[in-house]
Amino acid sequence: MNDFSEKNQPNSGVRLQKILAERGLCSRREADTWIQEGWVKVNGRVAEPGTRVDPDKDQIVVKGKGLPPKVRVEPITLIVNKPKGVICSHSDPHHSHTIYDLLPRRLQDRRFICAGRLDKDSEGMLILTTEGGLANRIMHPRNEVIKRYRVQLNRPFPQDKIPLLLEGKMVEGDLLKADKVIPARRGKDADLKLEVHLNHGKKREIRKLFEAFGFYVKKLKRFQIGRLVLKGIPPGGLRPLTQHEIESLLQ
Repeated sequence: MNDFSEKNQPNSGVRLQKILAERGLCSRREADTWIQEGWVKVNGRVAEPGTRVDPDKDQIVVKGKGLPPKVRVEPITLIVNKPKGVICSHSDPHHSHTIYDLLPRRLQDRRFICAGRLDKDSEGMLILTTEGGLANRIMHPRNEVIKRYRVQLNRPFPQDKIPLLLEGKMVEGDLLKADKVIPARRGKDADLKLEVHLNHGKKREIRKLFEAFGFYVKKLKRFQIGRLVLKGIPPGGLRPLTQHEIESLLQ
């Protein structure tokens, strides 16, 4: 039985998720998962969701390692053009090539958080940041940061069925839906292509949504987050964002 219960927790202090994100270990959403899976201990006890701590007094251990010291370094946020075949994870026993392998050597020792992942078969715009708070603001649905994708299907999607994508469909207990869908008007294979907007981003949501209606996504590329558009960066390339560009992510 876990004895680090709510009644044993102090009423004051900072939420444990925030501390883990501020120390650059993960995003707050990832911290929730780590806590639920028992990877975080406070003063020798397995932490629970809602735990509050004083990092100056409490001993915090994450995956068997002590909390890294709070060192003031300049934060950095990058825009990356993710190629197909690369995963958005720090490590995976089944895939050797990750998005973090694209970082230049001078940034290899920094702890970056991926603010909105793309699956292995998808490509396009990613944001990597050392700021856990920024990552959380970009990813949290309540902030309504729109992500825009270009989608190519295996066969034409009937335009009169687009309202069904906006209404959504329950798949494995999750409501999957698009916020906006725009059919392509011109270009090669235009009848197979759509632009899809989401202000959230469940795992493989676009692929699962179309599969629920009998369509297969052959190609998926994210090209915009907020008002920031991916342009001028080749696949596998990246560059730092200016403060103005970071602010445009949240508008």
